Amino acid sequence: MSIPLEVTRLNASTIQLRQPKAAHWEAPFLFLLFGSERALLLDTGATADTERLPLRETVDELVGEWLRSHPRADYGLVVAHTHAHGDHIAGDAQFDGRPSTSVVGTTVDDVIAFFGLRDWPGHPVVLSLGDRDIDVIPGPGHEPSAVVFFDRETGTLFTGDTVYPGRLYIRDRAAFRATIDRLIAFRDANAAHVTVLRGCHVEMSTTPGVDYPVGTVDQPDEVPLDLPPQILDHVRRALGDEIGPSRKVVRDQFILSYED
Repeated sequence: MSIPLEVTRLNASTIQLRQPKAAHWEAPFLFLLFGSERALLLDTGATADTERLPLRETVDELVGEWLRSHPRADYGLVVAHTHAHGDHIAGDAQFDGRPSTSVVGTTVDDVIAFFGLRDWPGHPVVLSLGDRDIDVIPGPGHEPSAVVFFDRETGTLFTGDTVYPGRLYIRDRAAFRATIDRLIAFRDANAAHVTVLRGCHVEMSTTPGVDYPVGTVDQPDEVPLDLPPQILDHVRRALGDEIGPSRKVVRDQFILSYED
């Protein structure tokens, strides 16, 4: 049985998709951004099966709807990833053979080559969707090929699994700290434009500092996905706190979980 994605229109050209818990307990968020020449899909979810995750079908419907009011021949689609973990790339194969579509590879070399990041993990580059520019910011630490995307149109930092209301799994402490510093520097240099962070999961409950256990399939009291730009400062300070035997640092809006 097909399980439809949850579709939320953040504005006329920005779509938030969520894989429902019924399809996979990770319930990742995906994002579809439309420009004049092509669209950008961030992540492809946790399930390859088109019956359990009809992602290609949903994206094609949304693109078709967009093109009815913005006609253009050979409208492109870039399928990119916030990082290469399985719950963010499982639906890639659904886009095999789709016309005018580029699926970005999942290794560091793939990401560098596609976006033209010449000094990884140094400076951002810009991906143009035509009339809409996306800053591509290297973000390793949770995963080696992780990337953060900044959408200038909505003022959104799409932070993947680097920062979100949940368990921030740190697999390379030095790289993760450098990424947070990089994001803070980017935010401060664009302070008038960065308005919100949107990651890829919600794992925190409305009780401060209390998360839902791994594998939870019902989260009736989860917090909103959106986080303020100042959350980066809270994460940076928490990175300086002592790590106890649990290998965790608990804060009201997130939990650092050290795995390195």
